Amino acid sequence: MNILLGVSGGIAAYKAADLVRRLRERDCAVRVVMTAAATAFVSPLTFQALSGHPVRTALLDPAAEAGMDHIELARWADRVLLAPATADLIARLAAGLADDLPTTLVLATAAPLYLAPAMNQQMWRHPATQENLERLRGRGVQVLGPGVGSQACGDHGPGRMLEPAELVAALLAADPGLDSGPLTGVRTLVTAGPTREPLDPVRYLGNRSSGRMGYAVATALAELGARVTLVSGPTALPSPAGVARVDVETAGEMHAAVLARVDAVDLFVAAAAVADYRPAAPAPQKIKKADAELVVRLVRNPDILAEVAARPSPPFTVGFAAETDRLEDHALAKLRTKRLRMIAANWVGATEGGFERSDNALTVLWPDGRRELPMMPKTQLARELALLIAERYVASS
Repeated sequence: MNILLGVSGGIAAYKAADLVRRLRERDCAVRVVMTAAATAFVSPLTFQALSGHPVRTALLDPAAEAGMDHIELARWADRVLLAPATADLIARLAAGLADDLPTTLVLATAAPLYLAPAMNQQMWRHPATQENLERLRGRGVQVLGPGVGSQACGDHGPGRMLEPAELVAALLAADPGLDSGPLTGVRTLVTAGPTREPLDPVRYLGNRSSGRMGYAVATALAELGARVTLVSGPTALPSPAGVARVDVETAGEMHAAVLARVDAVDLFVAAAAVADYRPAAPAPQKIKKADAELVVRLVRNPDILAEVAARPSPPFTVGFAAETDRLEDHALAKLRTKRLRMIAANWVGATEGGFERSDNALTVLWPDGRRELPMMPKTQLARELALLIAERYVASS
């Protein structure tokens, strides 16, 4: 397979050297092009030694342009990966600019395009960056990551480039649009993790969800060929390979993120543990320990799942129910009242399964059927659930 790797000017450029090595280990031919800023972080000679090919750094190179070399590179590629993809590069791609070699190659190639974003967490969260990414996704661009963690600037949050091994796994997966699984090309939105509702600038109301099940479901659906976007509450989990991730904190933010995207999807899986209530008036300063009692007035949060299922042309909607008693009764009531296509119910608060554990079991219900999925690791359970969702989705199409 021929991989054209574009490296832009971010500190994560050092990871791209290991990425080239790992791709070569998988028998890929790799050619590297770099922005001028990227050469300030890693020498072109490094990539030349690792790839075995000359590295291009300028669009108008007299030695290379005699044979329209940039067009030949664009035709040569089976896949194009930009890693790291900085906020600046993403903005220029979204605008359709061709003002350097990587952006020109993107416009000149018919190969699938993948981006591995890498930037400061605030730059990642900025509305302009998110709007640019949405525009690119609408053109079929695959966004890989980013991960969440410590950053070179000292911040902590989303914006870390995925590790080379994760990028290789995503890049060598089946081409988008090919017949590689029962959900190939199905546009899918998954929610995962908890939400946090601020009580004051220091404290919040939350729950015990780790996000493991939702992340595993997003991964499993992507393995079946779905084009997955994950809307995630605060977790310590890395972004699933091949899945676009949108980070939120509160139920209100998750509600807005879902409604902004749901009309463009075919399948919606609500695995997040969304807070039902939030403090009516979060305190502007830290609440001091004074009175013997503290009364907090709570108000209802929007019901994301019910709103999605009630839309005029809703996607195939799958809910989750975490219960401490009468599991099936509560799940069936939720299935019927919210008009869901399926619901996956599990016990919480027991000695096995549930929140903050690596194993779980599910009772999966739909209007005319049910399936018991016994206790197993959440990654395996998610694959079983994804296959069942695919079976019911295909049957309904």
